[in-house]
Amino acid sequence: MFFKLDVGYSLSVIRYRLFVIGYRLFVIGYRLSVTRYPLPAIRYSLPAIRYQLSAIRYPFSVIRYPLFAIRYSLCTACCLLLAIGCLLSACSSSSPDFAPKPKGYPRLDLPPQEYQLMKESHPYSFEYSKSAVLLPDTFSQAEPHWIFVAYPALKASVQLTYKPVQNNPQRLSGFINDAYKLAGRHQVRATGIREQVIRTKSGRTAVFFELAGDVPSYVQFFTTDTATHYLRGALYFTVADKQDSLQPAIDYLKKDIMHMLGTLKWKKEK
Repeated sequence: MFFKLDVGYSLSVIRYRLFVIGYRLFVIGYRLSVTRYPLPAIRYSLPAIRYQLSAIRYPFSVIRYPLFAIRYSLCTACCLLLAIGCLLSACSSSSPDFAPKPKGYPRLDLPPQEYQLMKESHPYSFEYSKSAVLLPDTFSQAEPHWIFVAYPALKASVQLTYKPVQNNPQRLSGFINDAYKLAGRHQVRATGIREQVIRTKSGRTAVFFELAGDVPSYVQFFTTDTATHYLRGALYFTVADKQDSLQPAIDYLKKDIMHMLGTLKWKKEK
């Protein structure tokens, strides 16, 4: 019995010693693993060192930014001072003020509107401008008593075409239709055509066309006594200027045309 107890005790002692040996081996292994730990720690510390270096450089960039801002502010201030100085010098200048002028056109010296009675022998008579001359119509299709009231200074003329009605309503109707057709031919280039029936100071009536745009003829008209006489007129310029540049001359000549119609008289047939 004692032998059995002694053997059992010896086995337990052996197991205990083996456990101690294992524990010591575990401690040794743990210490060995602890000795290996600084290597990854060193690798981890390298980025941190680089970050600290970049943090050291950051204050220098912060210093450079205010310098750039100061240079920009100085440049802006100089530009503002220069602009203010120019404005002050312009306002304090003693030279007269100038305003932008519109686009220039050739100057037209309009003569005074003075009139004279025509002396030529025609079935009609009227007063025309003293600055104009009466010229015969030399076109190949011209008929007797067709004339030009020419304005050499304005490079313009009023063409007058006369037709005897011969107490024929159909003939008169054809003349009137031709007048409307001749005015309508300018619709391609005209921006507008104004037609109006006017009554002259002498009590006669006339149909008056005003054309707008760059057209050959800006004013056309006709008048008749419906039985014997028919007279048509058209204003032409010999220069190819725009209507805006010719408008003062157009307005001037319209007054002359109105005066011609107002003083128009038909001569009685013998």
